[in-house]
Amino acid sequence: MKFLITGLGNPGPEYELTRHNIGFLVLDRLADREGAAFTTARYADKAEIKFKGRQITLIKPNTYMNLSGKAVNYWLQELKVPKENLLVVTDDLALPFGKLRMRQKGSAAGHNGLTNIEQLTGGQDYARLRCGIGSDYAKGRQVDYVLGNFPQEQMDALLPLLDRACDMIMGFCTTGIARTMSQFND
Repeated sequence: MKFLITGLGNPGPEYELTRHNIGFLVLDRLADREGAAFTTARYADKAEIKFKGRQITLIKPNTYMNLSGKAVNYWLQELKVPKENLLVVTDDLALPFGKLRMRQKGSAAGHNGLTNIEQLTGGQDYARLRCGIGSDYAKGRQVDYVLGNFPQEQMDALLPLLDRACDMIMGFCTTGIARTMSQFND
């Protein structure tokens, strides 16, 4: 069985530890845990994991957040991964920092990366793992907030959060989305 796990973020060192890049951070952690390494490929940095008979491809699009769908669509087609085996890991302003929520499908909720994926893959019918980043910003400061770095107290809490997200991804690939949601969703 083949799976495509996409972490959303922006390429470049200036974005590395920003809230918007939590999808990249989760995939970096998963690759570290599984002994995989990212290499630059078409539209994305890509790593491969083999686990319990599954071929799991991790991608971090290098198209920038708003064009993430280009990489997702390309790799779904290239690897012949069925859309039900796609999981997108993304930041979510509507969830408090530290909350993780997996969903089988849903709306983009104003997230430009998810909107582009929906446009280029033909709809909202793909799984997503939403990582809460909170919404502690002044009116009109959303962009500064999501592109800002995590404060130190959140950085200190990040590793266990990333590990839990990795466990959810592996659950999605092995026991399925329904069981993973019931086990992990808050």
